[in-house]
Amino acid sequence: MEFRIERGRLADAVAWAARVLPTRSPVPVLGGLLLEAADGRLGISGLDYEASARIEVDAETVRPGKVLVMGRRLLDVCRVLPEGAVECAVEGSRFTVTGSGAGFGLSVLPLDDYPALPPLPEVLGAVDAGEFAAAVADVTVAAGRDDTLPALTGIRLGLDGDRMTLAATDRYRFAVRTLGWKPAAADVTADVLVSVRRLSEIARSFGHAGLVSLALDGGSAGFELAGTRTTVRLLDGRLPRHDKLFAMADPVAAVTEREPLVEAVKRVSVVADGDSPLQFAFRDGSVLLQAGYEDDVASQRLPAELVGTQELTVAFNPSYLMDALSSFDAPVIRFHLMGPGQRAMVTGHATREDATGPAGGTHQHLLMSVKPLM
Repeated sequence: MEFRIERGRLADAVAWAARVLPTRSPVPVLGGLLLEAADGRLGISGLDYEASARIEVDAETVRPGKVLVMGRRLLDVCRVLPEGAVECAVEGSRFTVTGSGAGFGLSVLPLDDYPALPPLPEVLGAVDAGEFAAAVADVTVAAGRDDTLPALTGIRLGLDGDRMTLAATDRYRFAVRTLGWKPAAADVTADVLVSVRRLSEIARSFGHAGLVSLALDGGSAGFELAGTRTTVRLLDGRLPRHDKLFAMADPVAAVTEREPLVEAVKRVSVVADGDSPLQFAFRDGSVLLQAGYEDDVASQRLPAELVGTQELTVAFNPSYLMDALSSFDAPVIRFHLMGPGQRAMVTGHATREDATGPAGGTHQHLLMSVKPLM
C-alpha cells in the first residue's frame, strides 16, 4: 500500500473518522483507523460499539491496499506534519508517513481482528445540513447529562411526512424544534432516540452545506453526505411526549428584546451564588431583574411588554435561563408565564408584532420558574 495526499486533506479526514474512536477499550483494534487506498481514493474508517464513521477523499494511489493503525497516534502525527504533500506507505510491519523532510513510522494492527463496518440502514430521506445542525444545537442544551438515566441523555428524532421533530429534556426543561425535510416517501414515520453527544458531533461534522441523507432501522441511525458516512446505535426508551406539557391555558405573555435581556442576565447573575434565583418583576412597561441576598445584590431594568395582567413576578434558575436564551437567535423573546413556580415557555420572534401572535412556533423551550426572592 502506498499513496500521496495533501497534508490538510489527510488531517481533516483522519480527524473526522477518529471522532468515534473509544477513549479506552479492552479491544485494542477498536482504537485503530482502517485506511484503504484504491483507484485514486483514500477511505478512512473507525468504529466502536456505539458508532462508526467512514470518509473518502481523493488521493494519488501508488500501490492499492489497506492498513490498520492506531487512530489517535495517526491524528497526532497529522497535526504536526508540515504543510504540503505527504507520502504514506506500508513497509513490512510499519506504516510510514513522510512529508517536507519530516518522517514518522507507526506500528500496524492485525487486520483479521478488525470487525466489519456496519452497513448504512435504509435511507428515508434528506435534510439540509445547516438547518439540521442548528436544530440539534437548539435542543441539545435541554438534554440530560446523568448516565444513570440514559433515555434523558438522548434527543428524540421524530419523522412525520415532511416534518422532522427534535426534542430533549432533563426533567427540568424541555426543548423542541421542528423543521422541514425531504422524505423519500410521503408516508415516512419514525420516533427514535439518539445520543445527544453522538448526534451533536454528527451534526457539527457535516458543516452547513448540502443535503444529509438520513437512514434508520430498528437499532441504528445513519447519516451520509458527500463521501462521509456515519452510523450510531439508538438508545432504548422514549422521551415523554411534550404535547400536553406545552399546552398552557390563558398564560400571561411578556415580550422583550433578546440581546439586551441576555446581557442583563449575564450582568445581574454575577452576584448569584450557585443556582440562586434570578427574579423578573414585570410592571409598568418594564421588567426589573434582581439577584443576590443581603448586601450582595444586583439589578437592571429593561423595557418589556406584559399582556394578560398588570404585573407579575417570577424567578428562574439563571444557568437554565441562559441556556434557553442562548439557543435562540431571533431578536425578540416572548415568555408565556403561568405564575411563580409554574411552567414558563420561551419562544423567539422576528418582531414584537410577531410575538403578540398565537403560541407555538418551530422552536420552543419550556422551563420551570422557581420561588421568587423574598
